Amino acid sequence: MVTILLASASERRRAMMTEFSESVGVDVLFRVLKEPEPEPSVNIEVNFQVETTCMHKANSAVLEFGSMEGSRAEIMVVSDTLVEDPDDNRVALGKPEDKIGAASTLIRLSGRRHKVWSSTAVISRNGSGLDIGSGWRANVWTDFAIVEFDEIGMNEMEELIGSESWIGKAGGYDLAGNASTFSRLIEGEEVTVLGFSARGFKEIRSLLP
Repeated sequence: MVTILLASASERRRAMMTEFSESVGVDVLFRVLKEPEPEPSVNIEVNFQVETTCMHKANSAVLEFGSMEGSRAEIMVVSDTLVEDPDDNRVALGKPEDKIGAASTLIRLSGRRHKVWSSTAVISRNGSGLDIGSGWRANVWTDFAIVEFDEIGMNEMEELIGSESWIGKAGGYDLAGNASTFSRLIEGEEVTVLGFSARGFKEIRSLLP
């Protein structure tokens, strides 16, 4: 059985990989990277920011989990997701740090459309792609989806903030969770909003025997 290592603390990504593993019959290991993510930059577009962070995670995964002796995974996967500010493609709306930050982010998205970018690196020992050391090579896919929000009322906002569904979520919301009542996918694939590049997620399947 093929073993895939997902280096992510995201509960949504872990749930998606668990469902994927059960459907195709692979073993999935879950790990959390020790190396912190780089801070978002306002000097480059969000699509480049998310890809840069994804590659940072890929290098960290190889350093932390990819030794030829220590890893029993044939494939490692890392991913990053950022929500693009509706008014500025160089501003990323990341994971809110507290309730005030969550409310501020949701107010900014309320009644508007925005892009969600996800970049996923699929790292394997025998594949093609960029050599990132210890015999591992990485291919990276970056995709976007467009999400539309209804106007969020005061009562809805209080419920959202109180539910703490914003914790650990780029843009402070979960399309497949509480936010499903006031948001909808306009363009792209849901998997991109939930945490994986759509093309990267498909590539994982293509590498399986």
